[in-house]
Amino acid sequence: MDLEKVALTIAGSDSGGGAGVQIDLKTFNAIGVFGASVITSLTAQNTLGVQGIYDSTPDFVREQLESVFSDLNVVFAKTGMLSSSDIVKVVSERLKKELSKNLRGVVVDPVMRSKHGAPLLKDEAIETVIKSLIPIAFVVTPNIPEAELLTGIEIKNLDDMKKAAMEIHKVGAEVVVVKGGHLEGDYAIDVVYDGNTFVVFKEKKFVKEDVHGTGCCFSAAITAYLTKGESTIDAIRKAKKFISKAIRNGVYIGKGFRVLRTY
Repeated sequence: MDLEKVALTIAGSDSGGGAGVQIDLKTFNAIGVFGASVITSLTAQNTLGVQGIYDSTPDFVREQLESVFSDLNVVFAKTGMLSSSDIVKVVSERLKKELSKNLRGVVVDPVMRSKHGAPLLKDEAIETVIKSLIPIAFVVTPNIPEAELLTGIEIKNLDDMKKAAMEIHKVGAEVVVVKGGHLEGDYAIDVVYDGNTFVVFKEKKFVKEDVHGTGCCFSAAITAYLTKGESTIDAIRKAKKFISKAIRNGVYIGKGFRVLRTY
């Protein structure tokens, strides 16, 4: 039987629908890939902020992973909010096992804080991400603050971004995408590094940057395009176009930040 290719998101649930698993699945669907999910945490969240967080137990995360991988044809997986060191370990162990089978790669979005500043990864879990998750990543997509925490490098410019990308690559990730949207200036600059070559994407910033869920959507788009068989750099390039359009067409559904329109 010829099974449909599946993209998997392993992340937290956003009750407001603008980030997390919800935006991941919307992105998968918009790009034309069947999406499955493993819920690591439940967040009470809307466009104004995060009001509460309730983590799944590591055992229940393990059970969800077993349900998905024992049955579905998962080609690529992405990780988002993992919350705790124990959950990071459970996820890393299972993904490493699946990478020796049919799973082709993992896209790691090292989510640490929400758009509103709420902590989504406990401090003690950062080291676990570095030791257990990044070494098995095919693509890792940190923003500037995340790259600084992962490397200890203060990032002020393009050269700093390249240094951080090289450091993260040394940990084991095959391809590193350092997102430069947090840097000052009129242009958003992203750096892609594969261990040999740097590719720099430069795009004029939008006047309105008041939208959340962008990091989730971008990493989900990369995952979806990889699942469809795109090369790594083409998947990243197409994901950039996808997220740019989703930001440009973002809509207000509440009293706070805009949300991405993926449809």
